[in-house]
Amino acid sequence: MALVDQKQLTYLEYYNRENGIRHHAYNREMEQYCLLRDGDERAIEESVKMWESGQTGHIVDDPVKNMLYLCVASVTLATRFAIEGGMDSETAYSASDLYIRKFDRCRTVAELRAAHKDMFTFFTCKMSEIQRGSAMSKAVLQCIDYIRLHLHERITLKKLAEQTGLSPSYLSVLFARETGVPVSEYIMERRIETAKNMLAFSELSSAEIASTLAFSSQSHFSRAFREQAGMTPGEYRKRSMNRELFAPSG
Repeated sequence: MALVDQKQLTYLEYYNRENGIRHHAYNREMEQYCLLRDGDERAIEESVKMWESGQTGHIVDDPVKNMLYLCVASVTLATRFAIEGGMDSETAYSASDLYIRKFDRCRTVAELRAAHKDMFTFFTCKMSEIQRGSAMSKAVLQCIDYIRLHLHERITLKKLAEQTGLSPSYLSVLFARETGVPVSEYIMERRIETAKNMLAFSELSSAEIASTLAFSSQSHFSRAFREQAGMTPGEYRKRSMNRELFAPSG
């Protein structure tokens, strides 16, 4: 027997109607996710408008818990639309998990709204990058995918060339032309980007992160991190913790 029956649905519809509780029209709600999927920055503004419309629905009386449930539902849809638009499914699901954890740490409606806007911004920007990357050659896309999956290993130009069937010298020129940076610089940027996430969302030490991301030593990791981020790993972790504790409202 279904847990929700027609009588319950009919009563809830009546209750919502009598109390002025409305939901967005389906097409209007989906518009923001379609814009997100296409990497269109209007998705972020549209998402904010949806929250401000007062038509987000009423699930429970507690306003913070109600907003939390709505945020989880929203990131679930954003994740599916991003995958549909070409985002790697593991990347999308991992981002979703991180944002759900972030939502769970919020203690006010304002914090949740700010976190939701951050989530929409993240997915929209990533989808924009993917759309721009669609003009890249198959060989460069293969390299990017290989780098993403092997950041825990030592990655060489020779290894990448073997993956693509191109000569190292030609691949080096092709990669730099299409991405705007040399292979070695791209690999370092991805390692530091991953390290930032690990510092912000895990309890791993700098030494453990350095080892996980195949840096030759902790000092090498710290030096490379400072060059890319403008601060030490420890300073970045402290700043990330402060951002979580004192997230801006609105």
